[in-house]
Amino acid sequence: MLTVTVGMSVLVAATYAGTIADGGGAQALAVLAGNPAIRTLFGEPVALDTVGGFTVWRTGVVLAVLLSVWGTLVTARVTRGEEEAGRWDLLLAGRVSQRVLLGRHLAVPTAAMILIGITLAVALTAVGTPARGAVVHATGLASAGLVAVAAAALAAQIFPTRSGATGATLAFLGVGLMARMVGDGVTVLGWLRWLPPYGPLALLRPYRDDRWSPLLVLVLTAVVLAVGALALAGRRDVRDGLLAPATGRSPRLRLLGSVETFAIRRLLRPLAGWSTGIGAYFLLIGALAESLTGFLADNPRFADLAAQAGFAGLGTVRGYAATLFALLAIPVGAFTAVRLAALAAAETSGRLTLLHAGPVTRARLLTAEILTTAAGAAVLVTVAATATWLGASLVDANLPLSAALAGAWNALPVALLSLAAATVALGRAPHGVVAWGVVPTAGGFLLTVVADSVDAPGWVGALSPYRHLAAVPQAVPDWPALAATGAVAVTAAMVGRHAYQRRDLRR
Repeated sequence: MLTVTVGMSVLVAATYAGTIADGGGAQALAVLAGNPAIRTLFGEPVALDTVGGFTVWRTGVVLAVLLSVWGTLVTARVTRGEEEAGRWDLLLAGRVSQRVLLGRHLAVPTAAMILIGITLAVALTAVGTPARGAVVHATGLASAGLVAVAAAALAAQIFPTRSGATGATLAFLGVGLMARMVGDGVTVLGWLRWLPPYGPLALLRPYRDDRWSPLLVLVLTAVVLAVGALALAGRRDVRDGLLAPATGRSPRLRLLGSVETFAIRRLLRPLAGWSTGIGAYFLLIGALAESLTGFLADNPRFADLAAQAGFAGLGTVRGYAATLFALLAIPVGAFTAVRLAALAAAETSGRLTLLHAGPVTRARLLTAEILTTAAGAAVLVTVAATATWLGASLVDANLPLSAALAGAWNALPVALLSLAAATVALGRAPHGVVAWGVVPTAGGFLLTVVADSVDAPGWVGALSPYRHLAAVPQAVPDWPALAATGAVAVTAAMVGRHAYQRRDLRR
């Protein structure tokens, strides 16, 4: 995470002079970014006539989301995940209390966020940006990550499972992201930008105003959440959460008749949560289509500058939809990786031991999980397409439902690469399922950005699956590339399934 954060920022800063500064592009880009739709999608532009200001606008939101999601996953794993697996039992049998143990585990991701912030500030200063602005920006990103760490620790005390704690924290982050987007795009709702963890970052205005007061909101939020987590840690039993499962209710026996139906049952609740978040985001994306594309159509010079800034294809409704649908593979791929990680956690905690001791083969269990997760991914892309079409319809943008579905489904094979990578990790390195699972999608996107920024050789960019993704619905699908991507996903999944069958159970 340190390498991604610092590397991405330095690369954007290094390419500023050749792409934006020359020819007065910064002033024109400021006009472009003054459009409400642009502000909603990419944040309010500040000091775009400087290297630091452009770097913050280009990477700030992306890095904040990456840091906070990474902090959430790590914290949930080292706290609730370790406790759920029983690896805290021996430690808590001695003199170490739950509060002390939680505090020590929280110290590690906290120190990691601080290290990332310090390194980023030093790196941005080294490439020539003013030190004060670099410190403000880096401190803001690190503080947003600390809010996510503290929120995950608090959720780990409330929910009795790692998946529940992770899901609740990701929902908190999703609401915060939507609040910032609306606050950036709608002036009268600008107060929403005070809501953590992402909103206050927009108010810092590094490299121009260098405001410190929004940092107090982030720091105080992180402190309050962390103190709450430590306080609640001493008020519950080991392996339990404050939200205990309901007792005394009638048995719920639906979808318990087979391994396949049980996999569907386990999928339904998280799928509903992911569908809600993705649907809300793409509904907003559709509602912004007419505002953004109309502005760029009237100002072709700004459309060219947007392409130079990495946002090509935004001049038409179909091109705009194609650009955003390509990014859909990242959250959908993350969904598939998280679902396979839940299976790994069930194995590690011993919940699958009796099942494996019976007549159910491990191959059948994993196959059911892979197929239901793939079906869930298909549902998510359909939800995104429908939400985008509905939002576009509300503003009379020309985006038929068939075009929206084609664009969203075009990204599905790339998302399934994450499912395949997570399956391989389940068979080879079950503790790193999420990390390896997001490599094809999130890692592939970062590779594309880096390759374009440094003008890397063609073969470097070709390693990313996004390079082979047609801009649907603006263009027709690249069927050979989609077939090849699907074949790679199926082959990798089969390799992971074979490895899962051959390795020992993990505890």
